[in-house]
Amino acid sequence: MKVAFLDLHAINARYESRIKAAMERCFDSGWYVLGREVQAFEAAFGNYCGGRRAVGVGNGLDALTLALRALGIGPGDEVIVPGHTFIATWLAVTAVGAEPVPVDVCEHSANLDPMLIERAITPRTRAILPVHLYGHPADMPAILDIASAHGLAVLEDAAQAHGARLHGRVCGSFGDMAGFSFYPGKNLGALGDGGAVVCASDALAERVERLRNYGSRVRYAHEELGCNSRLDELQAAILNVKLDALEAENQRRRQIAARYAQGLAGLAELGLPATAEGAEPVWHLYVVRSAERDALQAYLAAHEVQTLIHYPTTPHRQPAYQGTPAAACAVPVSERLAASVLSLPMGSHLDDAQVDRVVDVIHQFYERRSA
Repeated sequence: MKVAFLDLHAINARYESRIKAAMERCFDSGWYVLGREVQAFEAAFGNYCGGRRAVGVGNGLDALTLALRALGIGPGDEVIVPGHTFIATWLAVTAVGAEPVPVDVCEHSANLDPMLIERAITPRTRAILPVHLYGHPADMPAILDIASAHGLAVLEDAAQAHGARLHGRVCGSFGDMAGFSFYPGKNLGALGDGGAVVCASDALAERVERLRNYGSRVRYAHEELGCNSRLDELQAAILNVKLDALEAENQRRRQIAARYAQGLAGLAELGLPATAEGAEPVWHLYVVRSAERDALQAYLAAHEVQTLIHYPTTPHRQPAYQGTPAAACAVPVSERLAASVLSLPMGSHLDDAQVDRVVDVIHQFYERRSA
């Protein structure tokens, strides 16, 4: 039995008729940039994120970059970032001319460790950028307490956490701002690139609206140095369809995660993801840890089970950051995770038999190793 890591065609096929109707509606409108579809999605997604203002942008990296610019962060400033994350979190900080300052993550959640944040704060620190990695909420109450005590902004990287909750509160509604990605493989995915900035205030939302549109609110009147990063009307129309199904999609992911947890619970050699008290992850990824990660991945591949590694190299070890202060920082937990994490197939395309097949092959691997 073949088990694909992700099958976007199968996922999107459920909504084919509605998606095609939305695309046709967009085509027939004759308005293809910043029109009614974007406005409708911004209103719906902002409401979904705790009644905040949402601004559609070109992609998830732009969402973080524009949010940092809206917060006034730039050259000479420092932003605290997790040591273990996709490099886009760091690239946004670098893009505005600020310096990413890596702080190590918690072993159990792979999210920013609040216990280590204060020692990284300097007079140049302007913001904390926690990531809800793999769809598990970061410890936002602790992070917000630290930010408040030091007068720092908080920007959530919620690119993998559409609909995740902590103590009943949705991710993206904790900080001053949040950045989302709608890359096709996300829990809420478009059929191309897209992103959104969710804002706690109208003033921040209005600044992002200017920045994404050449620094302009009125045609040919450019108030500041902006860029072109606008959520496409067509993608917004598709996202309007898929937002209605997000809770059901997330619920299926939770069922799959529970089945993995039950089936793999007896393997002492395998580290399973933990869920913090009060957290409701959305399982964008189901990530296990193994000291024999590469051999396990090869064995699974030989038995037609596709896996991926998120992420094999920490940002501070990437060539792009060599020679920068961040490269000299110590983040031992992040490096251990990078060397041991393995993402199992996850998504609503999976049926129970496929999940059980993944579990069975993993058991076979460890039984052969101990024989």
